[in-house]
Amino acid sequence: MRAYTLSEEEVKSYGKDYNLYSWSVQGKVDPMVVSKAEGIYIYDAKGAKYYDMSSQLVNANIGHGNKKVIEAIKTQAERLAYIAPSYAIDVRSELARRVVEIAPDNMGSVFFTLGGTDANEGAIRIAKLYTKRSKIFSRYRSYHGSTFGSGNLTGEPRRYPSEPGIPGFIKFFDPYIYRAGIDFKSEEEASKYYVDKFREQVIYEGRESVAAVFLETVTGSNGIIIPPKGYLQGIRNVCDEFGILMVCDEVMAGFGRTGEYFACNNWNVKPDIITFAKGITCGYVPLGGILIDKKITAYFKDNVLNTGLTYSAHPISCAAGCATLDVYKEENLLENSKNMGKILGEILESLKDKHKSVGDVRYIGLFSAIELVKDKETREALVPYGMDPEKIMPRILGMLRQKGFLTYSHENMLIVAPPLIIKEDELRAAMKIMDEVLDEVDKMIE
Repeated sequence: MRAYTLSEEEVKSYGKDYNLYSWSVQGKVDPMVVSKAEGIYIYDAKGAKYYDMSSQLVNANIGHGNKKVIEAIKTQAERLAYIAPSYAIDVRSELARRVVEIAPDNMGSVFFTLGGTDANEGAIRIAKLYTKRSKIFSRYRSYHGSTFGSGNLTGEPRRYPSEPGIPGFIKFFDPYIYRAGIDFKSEEEASKYYVDKFREQVIYEGRESVAAVFLETVTGSNGIIIPPKGYLQGIRNVCDEFGILMVCDEVMAGFGRTGEYFACNNWNVKPDIITFAKGITCGYVPLGGILIDKKITAYFKDNVLNTGLTYSAHPISCAAGCATLDVYKEENLLENSKNMGKILGEILESLKDKHKSVGDVRYIGLFSAIELVKDKETREALVPYGMDPEKIMPRILGMLRQKGFLTYSHENMLIVAPPLIIKEDELRAAMKIMDEVLDEVDKMIE
C-alpha cells in the first residue's frame, strides 16, 4: 500500500490549488496542515499539539484514533465492503435495532443516510408523504444542511444562496431569551410567549397545510440556544392540536453531547421524527439517519417510502456505528458528558463574571457557547449579525490556535464542545487558554 510522503508545503499548496474549502473565499484560505490526531488532541505537521475543543464539527465525540472503531471498519471492509441498500446484512440490521432501542420509545424504525444534510432532506420528504401537506416550519437561528431542501430549511445566512427557494418553507423565531428584549419573569413565561407566537403563525399559514416543524432540539452552531422549561412540550402540544409532525434535528445534539443519547430526553418530549448523524460514527466514516415514530412506520408498511440513496446503510458505516455505540457504553461517555459538563458550566460562569467581553454563556452537557459582546449593558454583539467586516472572530480564533486551543466560531459565538472522553485536568487546562485569550478580547473592546 502506498504511503503518501508529501512535504508540509506540498500538502498546503496542493490543497489550496485543487481543493475547494467550505464556506470560504478560496483565495484567502490558509489551512493548518494536520499530521495526526489522538484522543482529544490534534497534531500539526511540525508536531505541535492542540486541544480539539469543538470535537472538529461537534462530531468526534469518542475522540480520535479509537482502536475499536478502526478495527470494526477494517474487519467489515475485508468481509463485505459494499452491498446495495435492498439487501439485509448483519451490521445493517443490528445497528438499526440498536438505534431504535436507545431512541424514545415511540420510535419504530430508522432510515440510514450518509449525514445530517440528507437526513433532513429525507425527513422533509417523509413528512410530506405522510401528512399529504406542503408547508414546513423551521427557525431563523438554525442550520439543517446545505443541499437545496435542507438549505431552505436552514434559517441563518447560509440559506441565502438557496434563495429564491422552494415554496412552503416558513421561518419562526427561536426562544432566544438573551436577545428577546423582554424581561421574562421565568423560563415558563418565555416558553408560553414563544409557543403562543408559533401557534399564531401556524394559524396564519393555514393549519391544514403545515406538514412539519423542524427544531434543532438544542440550537447548535447558532449559539447553543437551550429550550426554556416548557418550550418543547408547548411545541409538541401545538403539533398535536393541528396534526403537524414534530421533527427534532439531533445531528449535533445527539449521542451523548448533552448527556443523553438524544437531547429531547432531557425534557421528556417524544418527537415524531428525529434526524441524526455526527455522533453515530464520530466522523470515522459518514453515516446519518432518520428515526420515525411507530405510526409513521406503520403507514409505510402499506405505502411506498419514496426516497433512497445508493449508500444508504453502507456496511462499513454500519459496522462503525455498532462499534461506536459499544464505546459509548463501555467508556461510560454519557455519564462523563454530564459530569464534565457540570465542571465546564462552572468554568464558563466564572469567565462570564470575569470578562466584560462575555455577555452570556450557555451549556448543557459538553455542548456550550460563549457569546461575545461589545457592551454587557446594551448586549451589543461583538460583530454584527451576518457579517464581520474587520475579521474580529478569525483573529480571536487565531489567538486561541496559537496557544493550542482549536475550535470554531459562528456570528459572535465561540463554540466549546470537546470530545466526551475529556478528563477534568484536560478540560481545566484548555479553558485556562480560553481565559487568557478572553483577557485580550476585553482589551479589544476598551
